[in-house]
Parts: sequence; structure tokens; C-alpha cells
Amino acid sequence: MICIGSTMALPYKLLNGIYFPKLCRKQDAARSFLLGPLFAGHPSRLYSSIKKPETDSGRSSPEGKTQGGLEKQAENNELSLELISPEEKIEVNFDKAIKDEIKYHFKLLKKELIDHWKGPEGRPYHEVLLENARVMWQFRSNEDLDKWLVTSDKMIGGKSKAFLKMANNNQSALFYGILNTELPHDGETKQSGYCAVTSKIPRGAFERKKYYDWSNFNTLYLRVRGDGRPWMVNIKTDTDLIHKSHLLHSYFMFTRGGPYWQEVKIPFSKFFFSNKGRIQDRQHQLLTDQISSIGFTLADKVNGPFYLEIDFIGVFHDPAHTEEFAYEKNKRISQVL
Repeated sequence: MICIGSTMALPYKLLNGIYFPKLCRKQDAARSFLLGPLFAGHPSRLYSSIKKPETDSGRSSPEGKTQGGLEKQAENNELSLELISPEEKIEVNFDKAIKDEIKYHFKLLKKELIDHWKGPEGRPYHEVLLENARVMWQFRSNEDLDKWLVTSDKMIGGKSKAFLKMANNNQSALFYGILNTELPHDGETKQSGYCAVTSKIPRGAFERKKYYDWSNFNTLYLRVRGDGRPWMVNIKTDTDLIHKSHLLHSYFMFTRGGPYWQEVKIPFSKFFFSNKGRIQDRQHQLLTDQISSIGFTLADKVNGPFYLEIDFIGVFHDPAHTEEFAYEKNKRISQVL
């Protein structure tokens, strides 16, 4: 076995000069670079291996606080976030962190094996086969928001702003912001002005990619409330190939605006194939048994504020819809391409 001490010497020296605010998310990128992708989504297991020595002033470490003391401070609105001084050295127990991470992923693997033995997603086969509808995403707490990613043209130097939060009633998610089509001053970008929210790709044990199986359903079901703008609904299928990372199946969603909710039903056969936002001449239907994520994109080239409130996202089987694919497959074009 390779000596762990020698491989961890450089990260330890780097971490020795870095101070970590208690439970501060801004350090997630640094942890991901130093400790690898396994710690990226689970900062709590890394913090459990970091110990702060007690100072001479008599102040105890954050771990030494009792539950009663925390509750008393919260009642008095005096609960503050403690910071570890840059001058204090941090003791990092890499052995414990690695062992905890391995144990965690083996527990996930054990659960996946048991669920696979029971049936799809740990459910009996007869229950899955008789299922007519399923809610895939709903928004009832901040934990539901953690399953989504917000992006905008800021990634290419644009000036659009986008945010995602729980609505006032805590029964829906509110995606809002300001769309700005002003081009960045880099001399290369020719188009700008988009905002998007996308679900995270599900992960299994040891950060393996997973996907959703919607083969028993034929229609996407949404309950949304918008501001009258047209949105693009994007579905991405599972792929590990880099040159296929921009391939999407998309369809338009037109919101009415106003205070009333609307229920949107989009058959999977209506989704058209696109690459980097360009509709392809060679079309093929959506593979519903390999769904990795779904997203909503606004790029209508209209500057100003926007909002889209989402109650839930689901799928169902419509027996009245028998269409397999809405677009013509041109064999001659397929052979040329």
C-alpha cells in the first residue's frame, strides 16, 4: 500500500496556511481541489476531521458547545458565526476523513444493492409497472433547492442575473432575475442574454452517475406560474462522452402571466433534438430510459426582470397520446451526416 503520509504532505502544508470559517461554503472549491471530488458535495465529513485547538483565553472550541448553550444564544438572537484565526494552526486528520468517506460510500453502495434486489428504485416491480404518474421534483424546503443549479451569461462575461429561492408560502420555488443582452467587451462573444436553472445529475456510491427511467411514461407534466415570457424546456440524456455534452432535447413553454397557476403537459414525442442551441437536421426521439437532468432556459432577447414559479415537475402516461415522434426522419440527410 502506498504511504498516505507522503501523498498528503503537500495538501497538509497548503491547508496549514489556510483558515476555514466554520461551515463556510466559499471554501468548497478549495476542498474539491485538494481532497478530490468525493468531498465536494459532503463538506460535513471533512469538517469532522478538522480540529481547532483551544486558546489560552479559555474560549472552548466550537465542538465544545452544548446544545443548551446554542439554543439559549439563538433565543437571545446573539448566535454569531465564529471564525478561526489565520494565526491558529489547524489540525487535519486526513486518515479519519478518508475512512469516513469510504464508509459513507460503501453504505450507499449497500443500499443501492438492496434496492436493486427489491426492484427499480427499491420498489416492487408490480408497483412500478402499474404506476401511471410520478412526481420527480417538488419544492417544499431549501433541501429541494440544493438539487438544482442556476447559470447565466455571467459565465461568458454577460450581465444577466439569476437567483433561485423558496417562494413566500414555502410551497414552490421562485426562479427570478434580470435578463441583459449586452455583449461582453471581449471582442469574441456575438450573442449574450440567457438565464437557466437545471437539475443536478443524480449520483450514486463513489460519485457514479445515475439516471432516471421514464420509459413507462409519455408526457411531461408541469405546474408553473410565469410572467408571460416564453421558456425553453430542456431534457438531457445520460452520456459520458465530452463531444455530446451539449446535446439536448427541447421544447417551448409559453407562460400566460398573471396570478393564476397553469398546468403544462408536453408529450415526449414533441421534444426536438438540438446541439449548442441549434436545431439539428438529423432528428431522433428522446431516450426516456436514460434521463439525467431537466432545465428551463430564458433567452427571448427582451431586457428586464423575469420570474418563473414552479410547484412541481412530474411525468405521466397519457393513453390518448399514441404519437411516437412528431418530426420526420430524413434518411437521406441521416446518411450524409
